[in-house]
Amino acid sequence: MRYLITIILICNLVQVYGRDDLRKVVDLKGYWKFSIGDNPRWSEPNFNDYTWDEIYVPSTWEEEGFNGFDGYAWYRINVDLRNVNIENLYLILGYIDDVDEVYINGELIGFTGGFPPNFYTAYQSFRKYFISPNILNPNGKNVIAIRVYDTVREGGIVKGDIGLYAPKYDQVTQLKLEGVWKFKEGDDWSWKEYDYSDKDWSKTMVPSYWGNQKHLKMQENIAWYRKDFELTDNLKSEEELVLVMGLIDDFDKTYLNGQLIGYTNDGEPWGNSNSFERYRIYVIPNSVLKREGKNVISVRVRDIGGNAGIYAGPLTIGSIRNFRRLINP
Repeated sequence: MRYLITIILICNLVQVYGRDDLRKVVDLKGYWKFSIGDNPRWSEPNFNDYTWDEIYVPSTWEEEGFNGFDGYAWYRINVDLRNVNIENLYLILGYIDDVDEVYINGELIGFTGGFPPNFYTAYQSFRKYFISPNILNPNGKNVIAIRVYDTVREGGIVKGDIGLYAPKYDQVTQLKLEGVWKFKEGDDWSWKEYDYSDKDWSKTMVPSYWGNQKHLKMQENIAWYRKDFELTDNLKSEEELVLVMGLIDDFDKTYLNGQLIGYTNDGEPWGNSNSFERYRIYVIPNSVLKREGKNVISVRVRDIGGNAGIYAGPLTIGSIRNFRRLINP
């Protein structure tokens, strides 16, 4: 009963902390380095972009003198974070026409749409990417590099209040799980196992609907997600942890290190089911969790109609003690 009451209260908190209550801490509107073409080296932080053109962000690249251009191009900018708290930062890029991949200090933090040969436009999707603090340099330069592909009409980082954002409100100590996950269509129960190799799986952004990433031809309306993580030092000593998996459309079974720790399925058909609007909050058994080294989350998602996927946050691991502190300060 104690856990049940706590989980209900945490669910209420999650709905508050899951909102987009963000404040801009670094304004990134202005002139960025820009080059037509495509080269994976351009994501690297030490690449010399001195000879590149400059382009104003946000704007279409046609407005900036690249009339009629369709294809690949890259943007780069240096950001100093010495006076910024790097915990819980988000990069908001507004709307990009058509497809993007985003790197910070050479690490992929997000992507939307599909590049050729499996092109899928995402020009109507809002770009908001969580930045893991362990890839950031708090003492100086950080390099944001964005690969963009456009076909037909306007292209580029076209509109939005571009910048780095942080939550308006203090949050409990958490390990954020938003970002790039492994993904595979189909169904195989071995995919939940800790030592299963997912190296050949595709990548997807979480949270996001399946259809926001690419066209999917789902044969069984079932897909699996996997993500590795290690506990942060401040969570290793916490006795009781919870996994928050946000909102999932429609049904899930969630595993940690191969063991089922929670599921949501009201058993109703499409049109009657409300599982898709229930926050997934699962207590993590101490017997399953690895306090040191790698842990693996595996999530089986079954869609019964309409949209599908792990589609909304927050996605995080937090301490029950700290959640209770917010409930009863």
